[in-house]
Order: sequence, then C-alpha cells, then structure tokens
Amino acid sequence: MTEKDPKSLISLARESGNVAEPEPLDLGARVRQLRKARDWTLEHAANQAGLARSTLSKIENGQMSPTYEALKKLAEGLQISVPQLFTPPKREQVNGRFTVTKSGQGAAHATATYEHELLADGLSRKQMLPYRARVRARSMNEFDGWVRHDGEEFLYVLTGVIKLYTEFYEPIEMRRGDSAYYDATMGHNVVSTSEEDATILWVTSLS
Repeated sequence: MTEKDPKSLISLARESGNVAEPEPLDLGARVRQLRKARDWTLEHAANQAGLARSTLSKIENGQMSPTYEALKKLAEGLQISVPQLFTPPKREQVNGRFTVTKSGQGAAHATATYEHELLADGLSRKQMLPYRARVRARSMNEFDGWVRHDGEEFLYVLTGVIKLYTEFYEPIEMRRGDSAYYDATMGHNVVSTSEEDATILWVTSLS
C-alpha cells in the first residue's frame, strides 16, 4: 500500500476547497478600504495625496494602474508606507463557525502505517487540519523516509504509547496525555511501541 503522509492529507483538503487560499490583492479595493477607514471623502483623500480626484477615482475602480510616483503620493497622503498599500486587509471576523464530527464519522484515509480520520472535514476555508490517527507502524523501517511538509504541527497522544522520531532530535517515548509541537518541515515519523495500536490527535497548520 502506498504511504500517504500529512502532506497528502493537506493536498486532499486543498482539492476539496476546505483550506483557505490567499486571494489576489485588488489594489483599488485596498486604497478604498484605507480611505474609508479614515472616514475620508474621495476629494479629501485626493487632496492629501496631491492627486486629481478623477485619478484617485479611477485607481479605486480599477480603471487605471498607478505609476510608482502616484503610489508614493498615495502612501504619503494616507501616512503609510508603499508596501502597506499591497498588504491585504485583515479579513472581517466571521462569527459562528462551527462543526461537530461524531466519533468514527470523520473522513477515513488508511495507509500502510497510519489510519487517518480527518476531523471537521465539512468546514470550508480552515486554517488548520485536525485529524485522528491510529498508528500501525512498529518500526522506522516501515516508512519510506521522513515525512515533512509545510507548517507547524501539534501531536497529542490519546491512547497507547508511541515513539516520536524527528530529524534533529533524539527519539522520545510519549504516553497518553503527552503532547509535542514542532516545525513540520523537519522530518518526523511516529511508531507505536505498545502492544495495541496507539491513537493520536494531530493538528497541522495550513496558513
């Protein structure tokens, strides 16, 4: 059976649209957002930047691409730096995001060394990927090299005893209630050292 590491799970989540992807910046909308945040009229903002009102209107409506000089004037008028013009605004807070995954009802993805159960699978645009895993592996020899992927990762032992192997640290034995937080670009693998398969909770950042 082909091994699927957490990177594969992240790919599955992205393909299903359940991961928040960065959106391209709309400069006009960004300028308008900065102006309105100051409660400035179009005319006042144009005066502050030393631009014609019609010019600023065209920039906000995406009808013209400003020159670098115009960008400098805009930034100075808004009292920010030029790079801040291209920094996406913070997303509006979304209240009430909520989902429940009943025990055993997560999306299952079995591999040679783990049985993954994706949690909160029905929630779109997640910033993290939570999943429960049953650890089948008993030896590092069962893995085809290190698992490594972007982001950071939190591991919590639910049942049994595991050994966490990492690329730059000595292996560490972990029991129920133990947890670890690590850079997931560092190679890592988990094996069960208890008689029964251990179960763990993994949470991987996706942003």
